[in-house]
Amino acid sequence: MKTFKLLLTATFMSFVILGCGEEKKEKESFTYERKSSSTKTKKEDDNLANIVLTADDLMKYNTNEIKVKAGQKVRLTLRHIGKLDKNVMGHNIVILNKDVDMVAFATQAATQKENDYIPVGTSDVLAHTNMIGGGQTTTIEFDAPEVGIYDFLCSFPAHYAMMKGKFIVE
Repeated sequence: MKTFKLLLTATFMSFVILGCGEEKKEKESFTYERKSSSTKTKKEDDNLANIVLTADDLMKYNTNEIKVKAGQKVRLTLRHIGKLDKNVMGHNIVILNKDVDMVAFATQAATQKENDYIPVGTSDVLAHTNMIGGGQTTTIEFDAPEVGIYDFLCSFPAHYAMMKGKFIVE
């Protein structure tokens, strides 16, 4: 009986030690992406606003305010963290030009499914991402316009009521 307990304890300890060893291996195998520390890269980074927004199946962005500097390069990434398909719960980000009526734009956009709910030939849009579904990501780059406050929204039908915010250029 004593030998059995000793054998059982040794087996248990082996599993504990092996389990700890595997966890350690995972940590040791992780590597970081190296970035150049040159002055040129730093200068480019200073002029880049890297913005990441998330949207979900509850029709919400994770923020309703984005701030950038006039003339700054903007990299805007939208991540749909929900699970529903873009035909059911699609999301995008549309930044409207100054003084564009958001309700009028969204009403017109709602009929433009074949163009990802962006009215064909519109001059109301400063920038927009693609329409995406759950688990997808999209990124756009553009230069920030002149100082001012611009509206942004999701142009999927009726989403603008909950999915909207201010794009503030300082």
